[in-house]
Amino acid sequence: MTAAPDGLARQRAAWRAGVGRVLAGTVVLTTVALLPWLSGSDAALTVLRARSGEQDPTPDALAAVREQLGLADGPLVLLTGWLGGLPRGDAGSSWVSGEPVLPQVTAALGVSLTLLSGTLLVTLAVAGLVCVRTVLLGSRRRLRHGRAGTGAAVLASLPKFLLASVLATACGVWLGWFPSSGWDGPASMVLPSLALGLPSGAMIGGLLDQSLPAVFSEAWARTWHAAGFPPGHTARHALRRALPGVLPQFVPTVVGLLGGAVAVEKIFNIPGLGRLVLDAAVSQDLPLLQTGTLAIILIGTAAGLLVRALRLALLGPALRDGGLPALRRPALPRRRSPRYVAGACAVALVVLVVAGMLRDPLNVDTTARLLPPSFAHPLGTDSLGRDLLARLGHGALRTAGAALVVTAVSVLTGVALGLLPRASAGLTDVAATLPAVLAGLLVTGVSGPSTGGAVLAVCLVGWSPYAAQTSALLEQERASGHIAAAVSMGAGRRHLLRRHLLPALVPALLRNALLRFPTAVLVLASLGFLGLGQQPPAPEWGQLLSENQAYAEIAPWTVLGPAAALTVLAVLATAAVGGGRADAPRRAARG
Repeated sequence: MTAAPDGLARQRAAWRAGVGRVLAGTVVLTTVALLPWLSGSDAALTVLRARSGEQDPTPDALAAVREQLGLADGPLVLLTGWLGGLPRGDAGSSWVSGEPVLPQVTAALGVSLTLLSGTLLVTLAVAGLVCVRTVLLGSRRRLRHGRAGTGAAVLASLPKFLLASVLATACGVWLGWFPSSGWDGPASMVLPSLALGLPSGAMIGGLLDQSLPAVFSEAWARTWHAAGFPPGHTARHALRRALPGVLPQFVPTVVGLLGGAVAVEKIFNIPGLGRLVLDAAVSQDLPLLQTGTLAIILIGTAAGLLVRALRLALLGPALRDGGLPALRRPALPRRRSPRYVAGACAVALVVLVVAGMLRDPLNVDTTARLLPPSFAHPLGTDSLGRDLLARLGHGALRTAGAALVVTAVSVLTGVALGLLPRASAGLTDVAATLPAVLAGLLVTGVSGPSTGGAVLAVCLVGWSPYAAQTSALLEQERASGHIAAAVSMGAGRRHLLRRHLLPALVPALLRNALLRFPTAVLVLASLGFLGLGQQPPAPEWGQLLSENQAYAEIAPWTVLGPAAALTVLAVLATAAVGGGRADAPRRAARG
């Protein structure tokens, strides 16, 4: 009697999600089509300069370009004409090169998908290494202490573009193991896959490692251990139980690199989709930009549907029948070392900020360019002779403040939308793969490059990981037995949300936010690296990384300082929470 209503409800939810995806894609494509008009710049002048920088932009030349492109018809006419050609396989011609758009996007998409496959392999390998200790100990009932996740935080805080530069220089130029530039054969994807996959794998592995102790503490795991089941059998089923809560993070963390790996593609000179979309947006090549954005949306939507189908397959009938036990982290005693690590990181950051604030971050001394660390300049100087300690100290509050705002706004927005999964499922799938670079271009076109514009751009797309996690955990929590018992006793929605759902969601969301906190800094740094964020001479950590990246080979101290500061900040965030309750289980037991 309940199969038909349940099936009808699932069909309605699928229809709502499909309509949401169409509406979200339409809004994004319409906004992209308005880019030349939103930016306030003359699209004809931008296209003319992209075609030939030496050509004189006379009024006659600009008028000819406007007439050729049909700019007088307005954005809606151009958008509908472009959409009308898609069913015939015609995406128009590039405004800059005059070549057909579809072959260019198809070739770039093939390169990006190949790079994405290599990145996925590295991500899975790193994620497995991060959580292998928990799997081995938990499957043998030897998990005695909780982990703070500082190792995963260090790997996740590695700047992708800085890691790409180091790998290209060390493994490509010095050692000659792999090509350091270009795209020619499978060997060309090794270094960029490592640069993209190491931080992503640490992110996924850290989330999985934090959820596994709750799985191994469930009744079935204890029963199987007592019955003598092999540890490998228990480990496989534990991974199957924990993966559904982590799978939604693959879309924004890994698949999102399809269009967001622009900085790495520029460093390795890879003709990928992200670089193609960035170049098209900078030159306001509207047909190429719209087609590339549509490809990103379609890939993101397909990845979201695939992840959801895989989640349902892993959870099985228990999710549908409401027999899924709720995951609760056991009260494992934590070691004291995370507390000491957090204290050491806090002291290091305070010393860095205080010592840097006593120096002038804008003082230029051309006679002291690229000096190594010394007593006068403890962290060395940059290419203009400015003291790096001063710039790091003055940029600490700016960097941490911007990342904190991005994280807080993204978490709140993601939770609010994730609590409405039927209405936000399609929007989340679309936003999960939209690169922050594209949002940065749209925002920069209206407000100009600034810290506020970069923060707004990251917030526009940064909420999707938290929304995906919230909706996934909410679906699993609603299928647990204690929720059904509370409903049968007359509990209303507000009571369920306040007493059951939010207490179950907040710890996992907090761990995700802490792991992604340095990522927020790095995304802001990537926007600054591409000229879309904070502009010089502001002493912001991301800006320091971007402006000194070119000197990493001859003066490595220019990037080691801000990179180490980012790592210390990430370790402090995770170790503080991981070690804050180290003795709580012992105190509770004594009480």
